[in-house]
Amino acid sequence: MVERITVRLPSDLLSRARSKAVGDGRTLTSLIEEGLRHAVGDKRNTIKQERRPLPVSKATGPPLPGIDISNSAALQEMEDLEYIKRLKRSFK
Repeated sequence: MVERITVRLPSDLLSRARSKAVGDGRTLTSLIEEGLRHAVGDKRNTIKQERRPLPVSKATGPPLPGIDISNSAALQEMEDLEYIKRLKRSFK
């Protein structure tokens, strides 16, 4: 089960973590997950991320209908659902 939480981090640490995630071609969530697994000594479930470029949209104009960029919870939910789909594909 995947849960959503709120974490408060120093802005400089968060900025460095975001840069590291982008540099590694992965999400901030996967970087945090790996760090937590390492901290608690859980080596069995560490997901090895393949390095791939992050997609960058060349779209112009407003967001598609139904997408409210001011609703961060809804955007996070969309990202979480995509993450779960990727996890399910990796277990097949």
